[in-house]
Amino acid sequence: NLLGPLTNPAGVKRFVIGVFSDELCRPIAEVMKQLGAEHVMVVHSKDGLDEITLTGKTAVAEVRDGWVREYEIDPCDYGFAYCDAADLYAANTAEAAACLQAVLANTPGPARDIVCLNAGAAIYVAGCVPNLAAGIEQAKNMLSSGAAAQKFAAYRNWTQQQTEHVAS
Repeated sequence: NLLGPLTNPAGVKRFVIGVFSDELCRPIAEVMKQLGAEHVMVVHSKDGLDEITLTGKTAVAEVRDGWVREYEIDPCDYGFAYCDAADLYAANTAEAAACLQAVLANTPGPARDIVCLNAGAAIYVAGCVPNLAAGIEQAKNMLSSGAAAQKFAAYRNWTQQQTEHVAS
């Protein structure tokens, strides 16, 4: 799924892009830079996930202000504990839905923490905060205040209305 961000017709200039190999982080970042991206984080975690993880470090190639910088994100540097990959796994849709509800209810644990890490990265590349740490804090605040749950409920209601409208 490398072509999606590279060929997005909407002209999006800010992304967090997960890739399936750490060897792709820098090349994809360089392509995004050439395509005029403003701020991009290309990520691959050491456990093989195409997102920022809690099981160990995550490789990053960040495009910003016309340059590419490579580094690693260690969740411990942001106050999170390492976890096992099994702690992030949902066996079926019912477990996934329960996990989502727990995250939206701000229930402490690996699911909430990985959401904060990745949402924090998105908030950072969107230009809403000056760094990843501030993005993570904003993500935590959105969960603890209930704002994320309210936004999800509004989105769920909107999609149900759209489905009812199409069905009628």
